[in-house]
Amino acid sequence: MKRFLLLLSFLVSFGAVSQEITVTNQVFTIIYSESLEQPLDVEYRVDCWNGTHSRKGMDFYRHPHVHTSDAKDYYKNVWDKGHMAPAAAFKCTEDELRATFMYVNCALQHEGLNRGPWKYLEAYERELAEQYGYVDVQIIVHFTKNPRRVPAGASIPKAFTKIITLPNGKSLSYTMPNKDVRDHKFQEFQSIN
Repeated sequence: MKRFLLLLSFLVSFGAVSQEITVTNQVFTIIYSESLEQPLDVEYRVDCWNGTHSRKGMDFYRHPHVHTSDAKDYYKNVWDKGHMAPAAAFKCTEDELRATFMYVNCALQHEGLNRGPWKYLEAYERELAEQYGYVDVQIIVHFTKNPRRVPAGASIPKAFTKIITLPNGKSLSYTMPNKDVRDHKFQEFQSIN
């Protein structure tokens, strides 16, 4: 009976996570929720801080095998297509830059966050990469139990945690609410360990 319950538990667990897909390319590894139409966990390494390739003419595109958000989810609202692995950190090659424009790599991010402290935190991680040679970054996307959704269906994240790990093992962690925080500095959101 215990074996049956263990097997049943495994099958139920497997079914519960079957809508989560891992996407890996030359830029990032992302755990993506098809049911939420948003990334859950994003990991990447910044070792390009001064690339010169232009993002001009690039637009987001869908992964051929993943049910993602799309342009309709971001249409005429306050939600930006917030790059999780930022385009500016992958401008050393056109292929890497283009890879950041996949919908699996963007989240519904309030424009006051994306164009405010989040943008400046991305610049800071590039500064750290220049200083140390590289940094590793993990982003955890937080949701409420029953997240709000935009009319087109994608779920709206509650908050974002970015963990920047230096080569010496030291980590810096920032958790930002997904709302208009454009008047705040990214340092205000740093977790003290």
